[in-house]
Amino acid sequence: MKLGDGVEQAIHCVGLLSGVEGEGVLSAAALAEFHGVSTSYLLKHLQALSGAGLLETVPGPKGGYRLAKAPADISLLDIVLAVEGPQPAFRCAEIRQRGPNPLPGRYFTKPCGINAAMLKAERAYRAELAKVSMADILRALAAEDDGGIAERGCLFLQNNQRAASRKG
Repeated sequence: MKLGDGVEQAIHCVGLLSGVEGEGVLSAAALAEFHGVSTSYLLKHLQALSGAGLLETVPGPKGGYRLAKAPADISLLDIVLAVEGPQPAFRCAEIRQRGPNPLPGRYFTKPCGINAAMLKAERAYRAELAKVSMADILRALAAEDDGGIAERGCLFLQNNQRAASRKG
């Protein structure tokens, strides 16, 4: 299974946005700069995260993005589903019923065993992602960091966080 680059970018953006204070926001351009990725490509994923209720979008010249939920309330599965969509990675096209000399429908009354196995694996994969919150990721990172990662993020936030107020 291959997830798109947008999943990695989205997870890292949610992590960085976890450090935004108060009513502050980060622009899509700042998020893209920090991660060394295309702003236009990242913007698509930020919009998906907003649409899923994970990020709040603040419009205007001082606008940008901030978390809409606490990091503890955002799972890796939430982010993956926001970016990749809810469809399973494997989609059975019932090719077993194609080709020369097709068999009668009575041979296909049970679901395809391959599809069943793939969907079972998908459920396990999703269940594992659902167990891991962004708060868990950030705690593990902090435990391993000698201070360099935190310093880089804090400095970037100091220089790029915009003061914006919530719409009310």
